[in-house]
Amino acid sequence: MTISEGKPLNRGLVITVSGVHGSGRSTHAKILAETFDLRYVSSGTIFRQMAEERGITIKDMSKLTEENPDFDKLIDERTRAETEKGGVVIDATLSGWIAQAPDIRIFFTTPIEARIRRIALREGISPKVAREETLVRETSERERFMNYYGIDITDLSIYDVVLNTELFEVAGTARILKRIVEEYCAGR
Repeated sequence: MTISEGKPLNRGLVITVSGVHGSGRSTHAKILAETFDLRYVSSGTIFRQMAEERGITIKDMSKLTEENPDFDKLIDERTRAETEKGGVVIDATLSGWIAQAPDIRIFFTTPIEARIRRIALREGISPKVAREETLVRETSERERFMNYYGIDITDLSIYDVVLNTELFEVAGTARILKRIVEEYCAGR
């Protein structure tokens, strides 16, 4: 049995968190999961693990996924399955598009220079390498997702919340998101 929006009754809250690389997507998805006692599922972690298992770089993994759509489809299937279980924050580039009737779709954006600094620091690589890998990965994703699914990931119209994370410190962004989810839950 479902309610009018197509969300299963008693499924538990489902929040999707998408955004450009280096926008704080994983940081804030984890904070949301902890704050609201939800499970956390990350496609980025799965993607990096798949690259590591094969002994290749993220850049090479992106090229491999261009040749074989099965990698993306495995991640997407898991996203759908996790959504059906409910009580989850899904951290994935396509989570807003792929998740089954999520309660809230969030998208993070941040200017490229700030993203490159964050990625370089996080990965322990030079800004030059971070820029190159990020731009290759983002171009690959845009093309793959359009080819595989007909999804234009630059179309933000499906999102309930679009937030520039460069405007606030992590704690400030976390407070904003907490308030949004609380308001949503109060109105359910």
